[in-house]
Amino acid sequence: MISAPLSPSLILGLIVVYFLCLIGIASLTSRNASNSGFFMANRRSPWYLIAFGMIGTSISGVTFISVPGSVDANKMSYMQTVFGFMLGYSLIVLILLPVYYRLNLTSIYTYLEKRLGVNAYKTGSAFFILSRTVGSALRLFLMAKVLHSFVIDPLFHVPFAVTALTTIALIWSYTFKGGVKTIIWTDSLQTFFLIASLIMTIILIGQRMHLDIGQLIEVVKHDPRSKVFYFDGGWGDSKNFFKQFLGGASIALVMSGLDQDIMQKTLTVKTLKGSQVNMISYSSLIVFINLLFLSLGILLFIYAAQNHISIPEKTIEVLKNGVLTKTVIPDTDLLFPTIALHYSTPLVGILFILGIIASSYASADSALTALTTAFCIDFLGFEKKNVNDDANGRTRQWVHIGFSALFFVLIMVFYVANSSAVIQLVYDSASITYGPLLGLFAFGLYTRFNIRDRWAPYVCLLAPVVSYIVRQNSQAWFGYKFSFELLILNGALAFFGLWLIRKR
Repeated sequence: MISAPLSPSLILGLIVVYFLCLIGIASLTSRNASNSGFFMANRRSPWYLIAFGMIGTSISGVTFISVPGSVDANKMSYMQTVFGFMLGYSLIVLILLPVYYRLNLTSIYTYLEKRLGVNAYKTGSAFFILSRTVGSALRLFLMAKVLHSFVIDPLFHVPFAVTALTTIALIWSYTFKGGVKTIIWTDSLQTFFLIASLIMTIILIGQRMHLDIGQLIEVVKHDPRSKVFYFDGGWGDSKNFFKQFLGGASIALVMSGLDQDIMQKTLTVKTLKGSQVNMISYSSLIVFINLLFLSLGILLFIYAAQNHISIPEKTIEVLKNGVLTKTVIPDTDLLFPTIALHYSTPLVGILFILGIIASSYASADSALTALTTAFCIDFLGFEKKNVNDDANGRTRQWVHIGFSALFFVLIMVFYVANSSAVIQLVYDSASITYGPLLGLFAFGLYTRFNIRDRWAPYVCLLAPVVSYIVRQNSQAWFGYKFSFELLILNGALAFFGLWLIRKR
């Protein structure tokens, strides 16, 4: 058994140095900060910097931990979803970006006000705020769980709430002033650490297994878990290629193209052409990065078997025959951190810490900024009110604090609920909450109808409820089990509802 002398105090030291770097960048980029800089970085960002930084935003700590841990149960079928991403990003480049640039939007949901009405506009923004808040809190929960298990609790023996609060405070410390102008640079730095830690970890794990790069590729290629495509399982199989591919396309379309977080940074590029090049470059890189993560997962399971490392376990409560019983199940989310911090070399442990921090914070910090932007623009009317910049700036900072507090509350809820399979939870929540956005934008772009705007909120609330009921009963009703493609049904229901309330 291999033991890594990577102590919690050393990990804490790495974290402190890391955040001092981020705060230093924030100090430089937030000089003479204004609302224009906070929301849109004065629309002067280089496309290549945005494309690179967006990798860290989209990867998040969920991918860094959950994707490698998922290969034992799901093989490399997740790549089918990733290939679907490419189709979704192509639709963003060809359809959505030209609209956003033509209208010169700060909040992309302003489009809904111009096209459908104020109630549709507020509803769309509210669903984004709900979706992104839940999704980001889930990602931060995973990060806080790892940080607490391997650093904070061994050193200080404090409750999980202290770890969660510290996690949120660190994000707030370097985003509250500079906003997206700061995020663009900090995300690029964090993406560099993420990719470097991923590649170096694969190489170092390979060295521990006495394999060079070519041999690593062969090991992954011939492992039973390397199966990518599933065409023979039928529509009832959650790993079916067409379900995952279409689900991936819809997820990319709504979680990037209809998401203020990703689009806010994309729209800081000066020209439409530069923004389109940014999105194409980013979509190509994201396929390669996810392939590396899944390959790392296979190597981790092989490494664990060779060194007799037990898969971490956890106890959950399951309802069986009307009785709650406790069941022990594998906690594969903790396999990577367990090996990196306890059964490998110190360098692997250091790289893991840098990677998980970079991926988690690159996603969460931009989400916090995007949520602040959406609320200030869409609900407080910053672009419409004749209020001086200083007054808006103070209000914006209070909104920033409010969303930080909400993140903390949700993290504690997930902790109490003992949430698992975080990447599945993120996409499940997206399938429910992003559906109305898909329906609203599709109706606005592909019909010429106006709607009875006062009914739009009811339609957008009803579509997710019906979708959830269908998903819960689809196996019994149709012999079909919904996966990520539930988002398509959800959007279609919202679209149909809007068609019913159209003005003739």
